[in-house]
Order: sequence, then C-alpha cells, then structure tokens
Amino acid sequence: MAKRLIPAFNRILVEKIVPPSKTTAGILLPEKTSKLNYGKVVAVGFGLRDKSGNQIPVAVKEGETVLLPEYGGTEVKLGDKEYHLYREDDILGTLHQN
Repeated sequence: MAKRLIPAFNRILVEKIVPPSKTTAGILLPEKTSKLNYGKVVAVGFGLRDKSGNQIPVAVKEGETVLLPEYGGTEVKLGDKEYHLYREDDILGTLHQN
C-alpha cells in the first residue's frame, strides 16, 4: 500500500528539483546554475483559520513549481523518495513559464 502525506494546516510538501550538472551534449555547467533552489509542490494542507473561524486557503497548488529558501524545511522520506515540508510563508514565490 502506497503512503500519501497530507500536510497539516498551512504546510506544503515539496519534491526538490535538482538541475542537471551538464548538458545533453556533455558540457559541464558552472556551479552557480545549480544554486537555484526550487521544487514541485506535491501536496498542500487545508490552510489556517482566522479569528472568526473562516478558512484561509494555501496560496500555492499541487503541481506548481516554487522557489524555496536556501535553508529550512523538514526533510521527509516516503518510500525511496525524499521530500521537504515547508510552511506557506517560507515559500519565496512560484515560477511560471512565459
């Protein structure tokens, strides 16, 4: 049976994207290009509630690519895959294709 983690409150489960260290032609890329820290959102929590009890949903959605802080998050291992759990306010932004 496969396990699926549903984050609590305003937490977001992210699978980090590791950029390639060389091109398909075999050209090595400089280390600076691998410094971008981003990942794909795998699951999101249901959000928080305000003082009146109204639900405040999480701003990002499953499948989006997000920019992550250099440090932080909680490492989570599910099966043979490694994920990271972040609070919504730790996410720096979302990346969109033009």
